[in-house]
Amino acid sequence: MTVEVALSVMAGARVDHLILCDGDDQCTGSVTRAQLAVLRAAATYTDRLRLRDVLDAPVRPPSRPCSFSL
Repeated sequence: MTVEVALSVMAGARVDHLILCDGDDQCTGSVTRAQLAVLRAAATYTDRLRLRDVLDAPVRPPSRPCSFSL
């Protein structure tokens, strides 16, 4: 998922963060709208930047199953 798609999903769902999971429904991280805004404002930003390339560290598993895959 690209940063642009993530921002669109967040806007459509009216949420401030996404829990991200891989194809095996394993939690790989989370990201906030504010974090994505900082990435988009960076001089190195391109519309092809993918979330999996900017996640720093895994987070604890969410309390419910993941809905989005990378």
